[in-house]
Amino acid sequence: MEKLKFSCPCHFGLESVLAFEVKKIGGEDVSVSDGKVSFYGDFSLLARANINLATAERVLIVLSEFKARTFEELFQGVKAIPFENFIGKKDAFPVKGHSLNSALHSVPDCQAIIKKAAVERLKEKYKLNWFEESGETFQIRFNILKDEVSIFLDASGQGLHKRGYRRNSNEAPIKETLAAGIIDLARVRSDSIVCDPFCGSGTFLVESAFKGLGIAPGINRRFASEKWGCIDKNIWKEERQRAISNVKKDAAFKAFGYDKERSAIELSAENCKKAGISSRVSLSVADIKDYKNKEGTITICNPPYGERMLQVKEAEELYRIMGQVFMGNASAPCYIISPHEDFEKFFGRKADKRRKLYNGMIKCQLYMYYK
Repeated sequence: MEKLKFSCPCHFGLESVLAFEVKKIGGEDVSVSDGKVSFYGDFSLLARANINLATAERVLIVLSEFKARTFEELFQGVKAIPFENFIGKKDAFPVKGHSLNSALHSVPDCQAIIKKAAVERLKEKYKLNWFEESGETFQIRFNILKDEVSIFLDASGQGLHKRGYRRNSNEAPIKETLAAGIIDLARVRSDSIVCDPFCGSGTFLVESAFKGLGIAPGINRRFASEKWGCIDKNIWKEERQRAISNVKKDAAFKAFGYDKERSAIELSAENCKKAGISSRVSLSVADIKDYKNKEGTITICNPPYGERMLQVKEAEELYRIMGQVFMGNASAPCYIISPHEDFEKFFGRKADKRRKLYNGMIKCQLYMYYK
């Protein structure tokens, strides 16, 4: 079959990390832009991307890209898309999306036009006047930015951060895909020892174990495109088997999680168990002032901050203590995500490197100490 174009949105600041992941699984003609990575491949790569990509938010099939300033241009552009290559006579094809800085600014109107155009296209191809939409779901997504229209099919369904292990979380969780990106930047390997002194619901611990042990993050979940009739079911079986064969059962990886709240430790233990990595993780109740930052360990954490859980002054005192107990050098590197603009002042040292990231809508910096 002709190669498909895919687009994977990601957290701003993680584009280079995702691009490396995409190349590693065989993505072709990889291109990077703000908040997304695009590439080409077949249905096998679609399945592989969903199962394996740790920092992508979802896998989208790019159906068409064109310019539209009027509803007629939008209608004709969408009607030209060969939806019949994917969507069957009985399948559902709802529409959702957004528009920004464009002449076509009404999202409900754009939804209606795109739906109508898709219906008209399929009416002509299937010689039907009405679609019951009782079959599998093909979610059509659209993005209109400065009059440039992109039309996608969502191959993932639920966002890829939904790994399945974190059904419960504490009041300040970090998204799994963002955690995975930070872990990649921290160069976690199969023989690494990772410590999180503010482990909360255990996201850094689980994602580090996945990375260290070569466990595909989507190996235990299902995706919308698994049910599509246009994709051979054997492709999914083969790609899952490939992912299973890549697990490094003999890896030396270990992780340690600490938190001053017993409820957080219990939550981390529950999530580590769901993720199947409990044997690689040790958990205990401990205060940051008692943290022993040993040589040969990588410390990765998302400490509490004022806007979220502590008063600002308390958070700043916490950063001072971290500066005293964290080594933050070549033998014991530290990677800390924080939205506090003066974090380095309270920590007591300038970071060796910083990277701007967004935790949800909160602008943060990843402070990296590794020299």
